[in-house]
Amino acid sequence: MLGIHELWLFVLSGVALNITPGPDTVYVIGRSMQLGWRGGAAAAFGISCGCLFHVTGAAIGLSALLMASSTAFSVIKLVGAAYLVLTGLQMLWSRPVLTGSLTREDGRTPLRRVFLQGVFTNALNPKVALFFLAFLPQFVAADAPHKPLAFLALGLIFICTGTLWSLFLAAFAAKAALRLRRSDGIIGWINRALGGLFVYLGFRVAMLQAR
Repeated sequence: MLGIHELWLFVLSGVALNITPGPDTVYVIGRSMQLGWRGGAAAAFGISCGCLFHVTGAAIGLSALLMASSTAFSVIKLVGAAYLVLTGLQMLWSRPVLTGSLTREDGRTPLRRVFLQGVFTNALNPKVALFFLAFLPQFVAADAPHKPLAFLALGLIFICTGTLWSLFLAAFAAKAALRLRRSDGIIGWINRALGGLFVYLGFRVAMLQAR
């Protein structure tokens, strides 16, 4: 009805892409080791929400705008790069937080921050937008009457499989690191590793080319 073809191939391709190790995988595993399954789940759902932003953008044409306008691409690129670098530096300078002391005096927990970091890391990365713009149209007929709905449906399928995989990784990593998470030294190294990853991604995003 929506003009989607070879859905089975799309699902298989999406699963293969989801399970391929990348920055999102490292982030989910790192947060799971640091904060337990809840931290990993917060990271996973944050990443998924960031991807949803790009899927919606692809459906309504914002990704095409990023591809066509070098100015729009540069603005989003620089904003995303700055956010990633600043977040990474904050993590590099932060003190270790033990699992037993997650709740702050004001009642909030770092889980909200973990979720938002996952959201903004993806939402401010134009490379993710261009990925969806290039990947989704491969499975939608050129004469499809409802292309936006087709893009949205495919994107939601991709996000769902990716979220399930990330939750599995979070559970596995949290269980494997149950004892390690009680060590200040291990938590500190995880913070440094994640902080270094964010700084690296920030510079990578800053170097991206629209074409």
